Amino acid sequence: MKRKIIAFGSVALFLAMLMVAQAAVWSSSDPWASWSNGGYILYNNVWGSGAGPQTIWANSYSNWGVWADHPDTSGVKSYPNCTKEINKKLSALGSCTSSFNVTRPSSGAYCTAYDIWCDNYAHEIMLWMNKQGSVGPLGSLQQSNVSVGGHTWNVYRGYNGSTQVISFVRTSNMNSGTVDVKAVLNWVKSKGWFGDVTLQKVQCGFEITSSAGGLNFQFNSYSVSYS
Repeated sequence: MKRKIIAFGSVALFLAMLMVAQAAVWSSSDPWASWSNGGYILYNNVWGSGAGPQTIWANSYSNWGVWADHPDTSGVKSYPNCTKEINKKLSALGSCTSSFNVTRPSSGAYCTAYDIWCDNYAHEIMLWMNKQGSVGPLGSLQQSNVSVGGHTWNVYRGYNGSTQVISFVRTSNMNSGTVDVKAVLNWVKSKGWFGDVTLQKVQCGFEITSSAGGLNFQFNSYSVSYS
């Protein structure tokens, strides 16, 4: 009986999410689906090994979400995100800030994170705004309680084979706020971990490891401003 209840709940959740997706301006269950809106690009971005189904929906670049049913196994399964292209040298960047507001599940394993790419994907800077379940950053701890960009972080540094990955993990979870991206990049530069890099793009989304049974992830608002 218990198995039947769980299965029915999963189906009901999927049908509810399907109704939301159908009511949205855009939706797709294609793992590689993308949609351009307002100078941003939304990506469904399901790429990890052993991933389950995932449906992305959007009313705009600022209001979007996914329903995802990824199994409770290790490894990142997807990174649905909204991307803003910048393509400016750090020295020529007057400012770069971003604001977000999310509604997220209390179960599963995932993080809400910015993915900031520099110098043709040579450097990846991740800003973990919140995390849930058994997830953690790549690399080793470099410094604790770093206050920069409007937040306090623990900073990790590692390599994924070809890319330097620097992860700023907030010391406490946050579901909405503003981050000074330029200040974070200047801090990394001050450590000598890179030079006058070109900021390619700012992405923000959910890096999902597991969401068994189907879970909803939503951005209520999101924006990137730069000069």
